[in-house]
Amino acid sequence: MTTFDDRERGYENKFAHDANLRFKADARRNRLLGEWAAGLLGKTGDDARAYALAVVTSDFEEPGDDDVYRKLAADLEGKAGESEIRAKMAELIEVARKQIVDEGQ
Repeated sequence: MTTFDDRERGYENKFAHDANLRFKADARRNRLLGEWAAGLLGKTGDDARAYALAVVTSDFEEPGDDDVYRKLAADLEGKAGESEIRAKMAELIEVARKQIVDEGQ
């Protein structure tokens, strides 16, 4: 093996690791968003957990956050506006990232 091959393998491993962390943080953020929205909708217990799972699975419809936003906007119509939902999405991605990093230590 050459130093170049080792370096290339290292970059590939880092890329895969970072992509895995992003996926976990996005899924965690979506669960947290689902729990927040469930509270606004008056859902508790199993209903709240099921709703949070529905928010997580809505992210698999297309790349990016727009599918999650559309679900929340439709479900929260009259309870939360676009700026509030988008602000909560930005806030909770930071919370999710911190939780993922803290769990890894």
